[in-house]
Amino acid sequence: MGNYKFLVLALIFMGFGLKSKAQDRYAVFFKYKPQDTYTLNNPNQYLSQKALDRRLREGIQADSLDLPVSQKYIDELTGMANYVLYPSKWFNALLLVTDEAGASEMESLPFVDRVEMVALDFVPSPNARVGRKIFASTTLKICLPVNHRKLGTNENPYDFQNSLLRIPEMHEEGFTGKGITVAVFDAGFPGTDEASALSHLFDNNQILATKNLVKPWSDNVFTANQHGTNVLSLIAANEEGILVSGAPDADYFLAITEEDATEYIVEEYNWVRAAEVADSLGVDIINSSVGYYDFDDPTMNYSFDELDGKTTVIAKGANIAAQRGILIVNSVGNNGPKESSLVSPSDSEMVLAIGAVDKELNVSNFSSRGPTGDGRIKPDLATYGNGVALIRSNGNLGYSNGTSFSAPQIAALAAGLWQAKPEWTRVELVENLIRSATQAEAKDNLLGYGIPNFYDAYYGEILAVTGEEQIPWKVFPNPLATDDLTIYFGQGLSAEFSIIDMNGKTIQSAVLIRNSPKDPFRTSLQGLKAGFYMVQMQDGINLKRTKLFRQ
Repeated sequence: MGNYKFLVLALIFMGFGLKSKAQDRYAVFFKYKPQDTYTLNNPNQYLSQKALDRRLREGIQADSLDLPVSQKYIDELTGMANYVLYPSKWFNALLLVTDEAGASEMESLPFVDRVEMVALDFVPSPNARVGRKIFASTTLKICLPVNHRKLGTNENPYDFQNSLLRIPEMHEEGFTGKGITVAVFDAGFPGTDEASALSHLFDNNQILATKNLVKPWSDNVFTANQHGTNVLSLIAANEEGILVSGAPDADYFLAITEEDATEYIVEEYNWVRAAEVADSLGVDIINSSVGYYDFDDPTMNYSFDELDGKTTVIAKGANIAAQRGILIVNSVGNNGPKESSLVSPSDSEMVLAIGAVDKELNVSNFSSRGPTGDGRIKPDLATYGNGVALIRSNGNLGYSNGTSFSAPQIAALAAGLWQAKPEWTRVELVENLIRSATQAEAKDNLLGYGIPNFYDAYYGEILAVTGEEQIPWKVFPNPLATDDLTIYFGQGLSAEFSIIDMNGKTIQSAVLIRNSPKDPFRTSLQGLKAGFYMVQMQDGINLKRTKLFRQ
């Protein structure tokens, strides 16, 4: 008996010892970024060709943020930490697991700038948030009452939501996201690898990469919360009669960044790390239905004034990604109808924040509203969010509410548009989406600029000519796979034509002639190497330019 008591006491004291040395998650920020291997003169060491092509289109070059975290710093801290989670090159930091004493020791190192705790505990308890579902963050209000539309005769479940964005016309034009890479950051993708509506993604090798940032030791993303499966299906599904979404032919990168059981600021770092990987892979669009404002540790909470688009961790990361030409589409949140009820990163000026409308095209009651902490109007765009048809983890059709499910529809529209207009920069894509929207001239804090659509965004600016006739400004085919280029431009029978490379050098120039203003101009680009160029047409004071991609 005495030995038994001694054992119990020993276990109790061991428990106190373990408690006093809690294994929490920290971000260690470095003062410097020394490199032994990588240089800015050779960015293809750490960026894919597709990432470099995106930078060329955007007119930007690799910079110090693109360089990896110093390996010697990682090696030294690996010996001190209980577990290393991942580095963040944009923040020049390392996420790791240690205790308070370990964090203090690391902070004393001469190359360490500071150490911040980003989450309590290491392995989250599955019951950590019982009774407090993640409403402010992942917009997981799947529990909202579902009020989907009653279908008409011969109407598919997805016809209404697709028709708002004119997805059928986009598909008729042949634009289904092919050649565009979309990243989806969420809380899990269970059933994605078994759902018939998503089977083409695996049959055609369209899932280029996966990453689990919540459990970085695991390669499995087809697990955890089905929210990501629902969201992905609204971009990629392709099963007639069940769900056909806007971008079934795009390529995909899937990442788990959201912990379902707890809510700590580490999830923002997870998102940023996923965005770094997405950038390196050459991703064009990031869709995420996450957002942050308050946490399980109240000391991590943001004030409303800090929702200014540049203060939160995730907004900083989103801004860096956007500056590299990635379009970020994010749900505005489900905290409506309160004013200023949005969450970050939807507060960022460089993020397309998406609200929701109901079947009468009024703002959904739950859809978060602006303004931001610094007074800007949000959301930016909106589409159907009440009773959205989607795929569940069991592969069956379901319906659900939330801005989580309006955002991916906009991401799919953007993927089709970018396939159609690969010469557009991120800013030009956003401008055309906004110009096509129902409230383009009268934005507000309920729906932003309103509901966009493919047709108006794609056909673009119209140049007026004599009488009531109108001629579009259009350069096609674009991308150009052959030598023959066709151009609709202006009113005259002749125009000055130039091809300019991305360094501003004129490669070709000529005066083009046509028989009638109704006819297009035609020219041959034989001998032009593959890459991005600027097409310029001038007729007197009328000058137009657009980017051209030669395949």
